Amino acid sequence: MQPECSDFGFAKPLRLLNAAHYRSVFSDTQVRAAHPNLLILARHNTLGHPRLGLVIAKKSVRLATNRNRIKRVARETFRLRQHRLPALDAVVLARPGLDKLDNQALIALFNKQWHKLTKRAQSTGGEKGKPPR
Repeated sequence: MQPECSDFGFAKPLRLLNAAHYRSVFSDTQVRAAHPNLLILARHNTLGHPRLGLVIAKKSVRLATNRNRIKRVARETFRLRQHRLPALDAVVLARPGLDKLDNQALIALFNKQWHKLTKRAQSTGGEKGKPPR
């Protein structure tokens, strides 16, 4: 079930929903985009659309309000870019210091990391929903 291109929602098909989905990304990471405050791990999928999972640990971001703010920004930047992203299962991991950034800096950081992830995913040969050899 692929969402339409005019739909910018964040429905269940666009989320990693269970531990098995997260485990597959962690055990078979094919693409990564790293920053001192943020790490995005991803692997190609055959669904034809990207999916997002979030791991914003209390150890990295102490206050719940900041964890929720980071998750909102991550979901929003993903939602707006979903039609330009390759078919990947991506997991966003927060690193210490991410909560020190304001919303504008967070948005800029996420947009830069999504762009970096897209370029790296296309260079690994798994574009258009086909897993790499």
